[in-house]
Amino acid sequence: MCRGLEALPITCLEKAKELKALFGSLLQKSDSITAQSKKNDKLRLNEDEPLKWKESFEKLLSSQNGLCLFRAFLVSEFSEENIAFYLACEDYRATKSSKLAPKAKKIYDEFIGSNAPREVNLDHTTKAITKENVSQPCQTCFDLAQAKIYTLMEKDCYPRFLKSSMYLELSRKAKTR
Repeated sequence: MCRGLEALPITCLEKAKELKALFGSLLQKSDSITAQSKKNDKLRLNEDEPLKWKESFEKLLSSQNGLCLFRAFLVSEFSEENIAFYLACEDYRATKSSKLAPKAKKIYDEFIGSNAPREVNLDHTTKAITKENVSQPCQTCFDLAQAKIYTLMEKDCYPRFLKSSMYLELSRKAKTR
């Protein structure tokens, strides 16, 4: 299962802290970027960004900042393996044909197989289909499993994220602008 905060890359945790501080300062000071954001030019944000995340789960995942905060939220909920699997599948889909087999095995062993250290919650049928697909790897062999995990996050984790104190605080500050 999930290894907790230590499983999340330190850069993502640092970025989540910086983003929270940056959103707060951006929403309080609309006339200029704070000193912290000047230090981290890559973190320039739109004040309304947190409000867009509520429009759809897809918009949250398509935002680098939203994805990072959502991942940090999932770590706090002990379900970070879901987004890690989803992102591994996205990366896998972009893999060159010659490297598909070893990468497919690695993803399967880490997230789906028996005794997987970061096992995701999939039904038996989906696991069996995915296992069969991995024996003949192609770019789409994880599509069914990835779709199930996406739906699980969209229906379960995403609504909880939108109710989290961190998100509610950011969206409240954005609305007051």
